[in-house]
Amino acid sequence: MGYTQAKSKASLISGGISGALLLFAAILQLAGSPIGLTLAAIVSAALVVVFAIRLTKTRKFMPAGLMLIAGLATLGAILPSLFI
Repeated sequence: MGYTQAKSKASLISGGISGALLLFAAILQLAGSPIGLTLAAIVSAALVVVFAIRLTKTRKFMPAGLMLIAGLATLGAILPSLFI
């Protein structure tokens, strides 16, 4: 979103890195490694913090607010599985 709206290369790079980390976490999880879920939770928590800061600064729901909600929903799904 940031790249298409503002031509922000930093947004494109950070999105690619976080996406690659989440894909790696999914591969680890599917391979049966318990670290996959932990990595996904860490990346998701970091993204929640980043988007919360952006929402606070811009006061615009799109895209920071939407991504914040998506990140919180993801953490809500991941965290119970970590403590079982």
